[in-house]
Amino acid sequence: MTSHNTHSAAKQSNASLGLWLYIMTDIMVFASLFATYVILRHGTNGGPDASEIFNLELILVSTFLLLFSSLTSGMANIAARSGNARGALVWLGATITLGIGFLTLELYEFGELILHGHGPAHSAFLSAFFVLVGTHGLHILIGIIWAIALGDYISKKGLTPDGVRRLGLFTIFWHFLDLVWIFIFTVVYLLGAIT
Repeated sequence: MTSHNTHSAAKQSNASLGLWLYIMTDIMVFASLFATYVILRHGTNGGPDASEIFNLELILVSTFLLLFSSLTSGMANIAARSGNARGALVWLGATITLGIGFLTLELYEFGELILHGHGPAHSAFLSAFFVLVGTHGLHILIGIIWAIALGDYISKKGLTPDGVRRLGLFTIFWHFLDLVWIFIFTVVYLLGAIT
């Protein structure tokens, strides 16, 4: 029994360490993308700048969706830790739904920009924008897939200690994506609107 507990604790510790190492590398990736964007944001190639093409109302709705999804992922984690499988699944489903809503609005924004001739090939500014925001969107997609897999795991196996641990790791990842979005919202959209 003791060796099983030791093995389980080591597995949890390794998974947590792995996630934190991944997040640290992701911080470096996003820091590089932010630096690139800041350097290239005035490289418009004679075209429009951020203040002329961004729809701040749409971005505000997207931001609220993602911030609320952070709340629902936290609630899923709390429900799981208190042994409430149904509550965890409901909150996880809300997180997935809000994440899909966010991603849908992001794809809509990209489509509108491209439709109006503001695609990534138009200027250095737009290339940097699409890469930064698109990379975040890809992470959201991965998070949605992870959340769906977690929901499937919990619905089939219940709230095992491993399932609760996995949900906790997912919640950390999802909160990290929300934090990155706050920086994107501030640096790309808000500063873009005023400069």
